Amino acid sequence: MAAVEIVLADAAENLYPARMQMAVSLGWHIVFSCLGVAFPAMVMFAEWRAHKTGDSALHELAHTWAKAMGVLFAAGAVSGTLLTFEMGILWPGLMNTYGEIFGFPFVLEGFSFFIEAIFVGIYLFGWNRMSARAHILCALPMVLAGMAGTFFVVAANAWMNNPVGFDVAPDGSLTNVNPIRGMFSPSMPPQVAHMWIAAFMVTGFGIASVYAVGMLRGPRDGGHRDRYHRMGMLIPLTVAAIFTPIQIGVGDWIANTVAELQPTKLAAMEAQYETQSAAPLSLGGIYYDNELHYSLEVPYGLSLLIHHDPSGVVPGLVETPEADRPPVNVVHLAYNTMVGAGSALLLLAMVYGFAMWKRRHWIENKWFLRAVAVSGIAAVAALETGWITTEVGRQPWIVYGHMRTADAVSPAPGLFLGFYAVVAIYAVLTVFTVYVLRRLAGRHDVVAPYEGAAYGEETAHADERSGAR
Repeated sequence: MAAVEIVLADAAENLYPARMQMAVSLGWHIVFSCLGVAFPAMVMFAEWRAHKTGDSALHELAHTWAKAMGVLFAAGAVSGTLLTFEMGILWPGLMNTYGEIFGFPFVLEGFSFFIEAIFVGIYLFGWNRMSARAHILCALPMVLAGMAGTFFVVAANAWMNNPVGFDVAPDGSLTNVNPIRGMFSPSMPPQVAHMWIAAFMVTGFGIASVYAVGMLRGPRDGGHRDRYHRMGMLIPLTVAAIFTPIQIGVGDWIANTVAELQPTKLAAMEAQYETQSAAPLSLGGIYYDNELHYSLEVPYGLSLLIHHDPSGVVPGLVETPEADRPPVNVVHLAYNTMVGAGSALLLLAMVYGFAMWKRRHWIENKWFLRAVAVSGIAAVAALETGWITTEVGRQPWIVYGHMRTADAVSPAPGLFLGFYAVVAIYAVLTVFTVYVLRRLAGRHDVVAPYEGAAYGEETAHADERSGAR
């Protein structure tokens, strides 16, 4: 009995460092996951346009992006590997009990990762060693594998939010385990769609912001910014602007899913204590004494969002025992930050769309460029706070309604040391990644385009070069 009490005490002490370690690891890795999903597609598009038009600036841009993609993929591979180990080391209770169903999508994600890694290598090594058509086609598996990997990981997370695919026996063991059913939980479709679109938004705004800064600092040529930086901004910005309004619709979908399957999370997102009809949408504010203070309220907003009915009833936190409620202020403020940043990005996307339709010279305006320059930070902020909303809003459950996070954590000593080690690793990895990317940005290699610049005319020339080697 004394030994059991010691183990429980150690587990309680380990909960905070374990959660902080996962927060740092996931918060860092999720940005690189987004780049791994969307960046290959943009690189492929830039190269295709370069061959189609014979544009040397586009060809140089695609080549630079390809090298940056390789660096980012390597950094993401390191962080992803660390996360794999952390799942088993930090949360043995989860893996021991639910590993049969929870681990299945991670196995499939591993296959996706290896496929992506193989074709990243082929794509980078094959530059000007393959025909343009073959080189572009070998980029397609990179894109598909990256999206598949994200699907499997988010499906596992969706299962944690809405666990299905098993029955619980009277002794607490699992029966009738169906990993495929678990992977396709009701929360999966909106979460996967939300994450895929977020990947293209984060990557698009992030890359565009880099080139917007370059355009603000760079030289003018006859009153126009140089084409290299211009196209480096316009391609990803166009992608992000297209996906942003779609994300608003998906956000409505996922909000309705949360309202149906995790009403406590929704109540925490809105910091709503009482169950009420005609519930307002609350913006900002601080929650204490079972009430939200200093907020701005949009009358009927929450009922309209959830039920599409101004008189719809929305359950409050009062419906949930206090011990089963998440930390309300963290969830509420994170959710508000995500919505605020997303709304600002939607406004920027609308201005950009109007500028490209009617006022093309607006994209040369310094205030517009400044807005684009900070859009990357806003997109990452929306991503991170959205993830916080999802994960913290599920607390105190690691598997919603079945296993508490405190029951899943490892009782092994020294988890604080692991947390410090992970922080140090990510700090070093961040410094080296930024350093290498800055070196790449500072180089302007003259890239020889494929012979026969028009797409489809280069195959014979590529074969001749291969024979010459």
